[in-house]
Amino acid sequence: MTVIEEPVQLSTYNLLRAALALFKKSPAELAEAELQQAKTQALNEFRIESRVLNAPEAAAVIITEQELQQAYQEIQGRYDDEAAFFSDLEKNRLDKDSLLAALHRQCKVNTVLELVASRAPAVSDVEIGIYYHVHADQFHLPERREACHIFISINPDYPENTPEMALIRAQELAERLRKKPHKFADLALKHSECPTALQGGVLGTVPRGTLYPELDAVLFGLKAGEVSDAVKSEIGFHVLLCKSIQKSETLSLAKATPKIRQLMNERARRTCQRAWLAGLTAPETEER
Repeated sequence: MTVIEEPVQLSTYNLLRAALALFKKSPAELAEAELQQAKTQALNEFRIESRVLNAPEAAAVIITEQELQQAYQEIQGRYDDEAAFFSDLEKNRLDKDSLLAALHRQCKVNTVLELVASRAPAVSDVEIGIYYHVHADQFHLPERREACHIFISINPDYPENTPEMALIRAQELAERLRKKPHKFADLALKHSECPTALQGGVLGTVPRGTLYPELDAVLFGLKAGEVSDAVKSEIGFHVLLCKSIQKSETLSLAKATPKIRQLMNERARRTCQRAWLAGLTAPETEER
């Protein structure tokens, strides 16, 4: 295994960011191989940042105290209290001053990259139209059903959850709800063994193929507002409610334009940034 020697200029903050991004752990918690991988990524990021900060565009960028404090407060706000925040800084070989310095560097890099991205050409209506027709399948929305369910599990270890009793319980609930479907959320909270019980049994608005095949077949046969019989899946019995039906549709070019414009603008911005970064010269300290 190749060991990456940590250069003097590699900041503790870069290493922390890389470790969290790659492994969701601090550097001190990483195994040796993980640490070397984090160091490699941190070094690459540091070198890119250094090139950005040595570019002519960076000379005119000034990070205000307000911007810096906002970035600092955003990180501190992730902690329950100040003591926990400073304790974590110390564990990661940081203090307030070193964190502020790292955040100032990060803010300046981000500002320069935003400045470069702003040079990207605006996307034309013709380009949007071409994208729409070339990617027509992206703008077809299948039929969707707003669904809720009550779930009764099968567990022979409990008398009320034997296959026979679970079916009887589900059938009784289905019968009650067909008479009073407005009681679905209340009965889901009281009887359902699925975590969705806390939200009234809500499964969300789903297209075909999202649920278990048995549930899918029943749900897409219901009318809006209709409650199903007890339906068996591989995990137990369900009572389904189809709250509403959203028919399949194809978005018109007019409706799709805002989404396409945003997508293409972001793509153009990233392309502009990559091209600019590729043309930057490495600082002398990096070349050595």
